[in-house]
Amino acid sequence: MDKTSTIFGNPVSPKTIKQAEKGKAKYIKKFGDDSHKEYHLSYISIPSLEHMGVKNLVLDKEGKAMEGKPFIIGNIRMGFGHYRISMAIASCAKSMGYDPYWFDLASFDATGSKMIRYQNDLYSMASKISQKSRLFNHFFWEPLNSEGFRKLSYNAKDQKASELLVPLFHDLPKDVPYVATHVWPSQGAVHAGLTHVVNAIPDNWPMALHLSEGAIHTVQTPFAYLGYKMLNGMAKTRLQGMGDDDLYEVGCYVDHEIVANVEKDIEARLARREKDEPLRILLTVGGAGAGAKQFCAMIKFLIPFVTSKKVALFMNFGDHLKMFEYLKKQIEGFENMVRPYFNDYDKFLKLIDKMDKEVIDGIYVFEHDDIFQAVYSTNLLMRKVDLMVTKPSELVFYPVPKIFQRHIGGHEVYGAIYGREVGDATFECPDEKSISRMLQTMIEDKALYAHMCQHILERKKQGAYDGGYKVVELAVKGRN
Repeated sequence: MDKTSTIFGNPVSPKTIKQAEKGKAKYIKKFGDDSHKEYHLSYISIPSLEHMGVKNLVLDKEGKAMEGKPFIIGNIRMGFGHYRISMAIASCAKSMGYDPYWFDLASFDATGSKMIRYQNDLYSMASKISQKSRLFNHFFWEPLNSEGFRKLSYNAKDQKASELLVPLFHDLPKDVPYVATHVWPSQGAVHAGLTHVVNAIPDNWPMALHLSEGAIHTVQTPFAYLGYKMLNGMAKTRLQGMGDDDLYEVGCYVDHEIVANVEKDIEARLARREKDEPLRILLTVGGAGAGAKQFCAMIKFLIPFVTSKKVALFMNFGDHLKMFEYLKKQIEGFENMVRPYFNDYDKFLKLIDKMDKEVIDGIYVFEHDDIFQAVYSTNLLMRKVDLMVTKPSELVFYPVPKIFQRHIGGHEVYGAIYGREVGDATFECPDEKSISRMLQTMIEDKALYAHMCQHILERKKQGAYDGGYKVVELAVKGRN
């Protein structure tokens, strides 16, 4: 199924097609050709997502048919963002009576999987370099993330490479509802002939990188809808846009458990502020593990507020314990200040339950080697905290008051713009001075904090956080 020579009716240059074919051949040479191999799938439980009933699809010699009303979430681990969106979709699917199956295309011993892991390693390495080298960030990383990935020619090359994913889809029914939270699992599904594919686009900056012709595309904002509808800026010439049935604006992809409890959680936050309890601040470390210097500066600034019991500080290192080791070296006595929750998910869950019942103070640090626990622990924490400090990634779209750190990659700029405009987040704070000032403002200004909370309540009434449910509906309906 050729998706390289034309994209939504727009012809691709012979030069780009040739480059795409060479790129695919390079991956075959590097990782082998398994195009004629039949992969069979079985499934195992994911204990940390048991409340969602999620099963993890794994390779199996014999294969095992899926049970119930299967609903596939095709994803990859690239940072934490795509996993987090996958969890949101799985949660919404379960709440609507479906049985979610986790399909991580990077997790298998297959040519396409090795290709994904190779590209992910390059992306992660470049993300970390961008935080250390201003020149690399300015001249390479920012332009690539905002403009390089935006071009239609980039999508053409990805479409050709994603043909390598087809063998992994051998056992999946063609009409199974399928949502992809990264474009490669979407492209692979379309190439494999699946008919009910939704491509849940994660970012707010329209880029051809995210196109998967043949799937239903969903976006979270009006800005993204306009940009994708027109394929705006994706070539030097004016392009034919996407069809009406190819693109839908659905709202934010958020877990059912979070959406269903927005009012309750906001009420608890405002009550804590009225009683002058320590302001619960969550610092999130992304899946690429970047931004160490800014984390260090924030913690140093907040320690006096923790000591005076104006702040309770929570730091989720995900699966990056190296960040904790770095902070121990940079902050004298840091190890003795914190209450560690490392690789003990049951202990962590007891703390989550305790946070509903008690006044919490001090500094808490979390790390889980299990990727599902590493990602989902932030989802659980964000319901119990008052303020989240994060880069403007997928967390932009969650209903919790937020302070934005500096973006990592130019595409994240437009997530930050969205968050500040809808009223539940600050503008970007790119340096130590600006983020310290913003933290102090949020600690001291109760009216400003309440203003953010009110916007979250208004957006809940408007259905702004219903994107996950709508994505499920579109996948079930399909294009037939």
